[in-house]
Amino acid sequence: MTIEIVPAEAETLLSWHSLTDALEAGHRLPRAEVADSLLYRGNDTLLNRAAWIDGLGQLVKCATVFPGNGAHGLASVNGAVTLYADQTGVLEALVDFHLVTKWKTAGDSLLSAKKLARPDSRNILLVGAGTVAASMISAYSSLIPDARFTVWGRNPVAAKAFADSHGVQVATELEAATRAADIICTATMSKEPLIMGEWLQPGQHLDLIGAYRPDMREVDDAAMARARVFVDARATTLHHIGELMKPLASGAITEGDIEADFYDLSKGTYARRSEDEITIAKNGGGAHLDLMTASYILAAWKGR
Repeated sequence: MTIEIVPAEAETLLSWHSLTDALEAGHRLPRAEVADSLLYRGNDTLLNRAAWIDGLGQLVKCATVFPGNGAHGLASVNGAVTLYADQTGVLEALVDFHLVTKWKTAGDSLLSAKKLARPDSRNILLVGAGTVAASMISAYSSLIPDARFTVWGRNPVAAKAFADSHGVQVATELEAATRAADIICTATMSKEPLIMGEWLQPGQHLDLIGAYRPDMREVDDAAMARARVFVDARATTLHHIGELMKPLASGAITEGDIEADFYDLSKGTYARRSEDEITIAKNGGGAHLDLMTASYILAAWKGR
C-alpha cells in the first residue's frame, strides 16, 4: 500500500477555476455526511472535522486555532488532513494542511462570488489583514483580473504592512470603505459585528469567512435582514456559527430566509436575481468542502 504525501509544492499544479469546478461537481454527488467536534481552552480551539461522500471518499481533518501564535512567530491555524479511499477506507493520502485550508476557504467564497457578485464588480474591500485576505486577492483576481483591492484592519500598522506587501490600498475608515465597495470580504475573528447593515449599498455582495464559532460574528442583524442570505451548507452553519445563530435567535431572520446552499447550485437558485439586491454568502467551510478540495489537490498531484 502506497500512501501519497502531498506537499505544499503541489500548489503550482492548481487553479482557482478548476477548484470551483470540482466543488460544483462534488455537490452533484450524494449529500455528504459530516460531523464536527470542538474543544476549547480560552480563545484556543481544537476542531476535528470528518466527512464522507459516497463516490468520493472519506476525510478527517484536525485543526488547532491558537490566535496568540503570532506573538511567537507561528501560524495561528495548524493541523493535519487525511484522505481515505472511497470503497475500502484505506488511508490514501496525507495532504498538506495549510494547502487544503487555503484553497478550500478561498475557493468556497470564490464560488459564491461567481454566482452572486455583480459581473461589473471591481472594488473589493478586505476586512482583516491576515493570510485569508492574501488568499482572497489571488482567488478574486482569477475572476476579476482588473479588481481594485482595499484592506482594512483593526491594527492600522498591520493593515498598512499588508497593503504595502500586496500592492493594495489601505482604508482608515471602515464605514466609508464599506459604502464604496462592490464586494466586501470579511476574514476576522471578531466576536462583535464589524459591518453595519445601514452602511450597505444596493448591489453589493458580502463574503463572510471569519466567524466559525458560536460566539463569533462579523455583520449585524440589520445587514442580515437587508440581504438575501446564502450559506455553503445549511447543516454546518445554521446552528453552529454565531453569524447565523444570533440573528436567528433575535428574529432578524428565519431559517426560511436562507435562500440556498451549494447543494442547490444545480437548481439554479444559488444566484443573484437583480442588479440592486444585496447578497450575503456565509462561508462555513465544512469538512465536505475539505474532502472535495483535498481530492482535487490529490488528483492534480497524481497527474503531474
